[in-house]
Amino acid sequence: MTSRFLVPAALLLVGTIASVGVASQSAGHKPNPANSVLVPAPAGALPPLPDVGYEPPLPMPLVRQVYEFAARHPEVLNYVPCYCGCERIGHTGNHSCFVKSRAANGRITEWDLHGIGCAICLDIGRKAMTMFNAGQSVTAIRTAIEKEYGSRFQTHTPTPLPPKSLHGS
Repeated sequence: MTSRFLVPAALLLVGTIASVGVASQSAGHKPNPANSVLVPAPAGALPPLPDVGYEPPLPMPLVRQVYEFAARHPEVLNYVPCYCGCERIGHTGNHSCFVKSRAANGRITEWDLHGIGCAICLDIGRKAMTMFNAGQSVTAIRTAIEKEYGSRFQTHTPTPLPPKSLHGS
């Protein structure tokens, strides 16, 4: 009697997963012009990260710090490539792993949940955050990330180079 309900339940689950995947690829992971605007999130509270129902690869307080860094410093992570393969879902840099969309004033309108479960995205974001907080330029951060990850992974996001104004010392 139990197997009578397992097949329809399994088909429902597969159909739901497929439709969510198609919807996220067609609606959510295309490059968003608002993401390329270098307006950081305004001071104040950010929207909470949704509960994803699984344990992320890093402790949740650290995950929140990386997401907040992405929200407050697009001028850094928009120019740092990601090496996890997320360019296949439309990501253009490490910033895309965390922020799906912003309003014109920089307010986060939607988080990208890919970063919560991806150790590579989180590690790159954490390293960039640590280097930025230590006073490193965006160019130095990108160079360090490329050196560390470029030799280990074959692909990366199609991330633009930082403008000359962000080269710093």
